[in-house]
Amino acid sequence: MSDVVDILKKIGAVITDDHFVYTSGKHGEVYINKDALYPHTKETSEVCKLIAEKYKDKEVDVVVGPALGGIILSQWVAHHLSEMKGRKVLGVFTEKDEESDQIFRRGYDKLVKGKKVLAVEDLTTTGGSVKKVVDSVKAVGGEVIGVCVMVNRDPDNINSELVGAPFTAVGVLKAEAFDEAKCPFCKEKRPINIKMGHGKEYLEKKKK
Repeated sequence: MSDVVDILKKIGAVITDDHFVYTSGKHGEVYINKDALYPHTKETSEVCKLIAEKYKDKEVDVVVGPALGGIILSQWVAHHLSEMKGRKVLGVFTEKDEESDQIFRRGYDKLVKGKKVLAVEDLTTTGGSVKKVVDSVKAVGGEVIGVCVMVNRDPDNINSELVGAPFTAVGVLKAEAFDEAKCPFCKEKRPINIKMGHGKEYLEKKKK
C-alpha cells in the first residue's frame, strides 16, 4: 500500500529545503502544497482510500470535511467507504461563516443529525479548522466517531483531546515552525518563497 507522503512527493506537492511563511506567521523550510494534489484524481482517490481503509470496520454514515479541500476529500472517502461497506455513505461539507466558524448550510445539518460521522481534513497545522467541524457536527446532533487527516504536521500537539474526538492521520510530516525572530533561515538570509504560503504578503507588509 502506498504511503500518503510518497504520493504527495510523487506529484511534487511536498517542498523541502526552502523558506516559507506559514498561515500562522511562523517560518519553516517544509511546505505541503495540498492544492497540487486535487487536480490528480487518481492520486486523490488513492489518498482517500487510505483514509477509508482506517474506518472500514467502524460505523460511519456520513463523511464531512471543511470547504474547500475537505469537500473533495469527503466525497472520495465516502465513495470508498460505500464500496467497502456495500452501503451508501454520504459525503457533505461545512463552510466558513462571518466569524470563520465551520457551519452546515444547504440542509446538510439534516443529513448529519442522529448519524455517525467521520470528519476529514487535508492538513493540520493547529487543528483549529477540523475542531470547528467537530463542534458543528455535535451542535446539529451528529456523533463524531473519528477525525482523520491526510497529513499531521504537528504530531506532538495535535491529538484527540485537542480536536474533541478520536483523532488519527494517514501521514505525518513534521514541519518545524519558528517565530520570525528565531528563524534560522532568516539569519542565513535564505530568500523567502513568494509563490507558496504567505511569503508574498509577509514581504509586502515588511516594505510598509
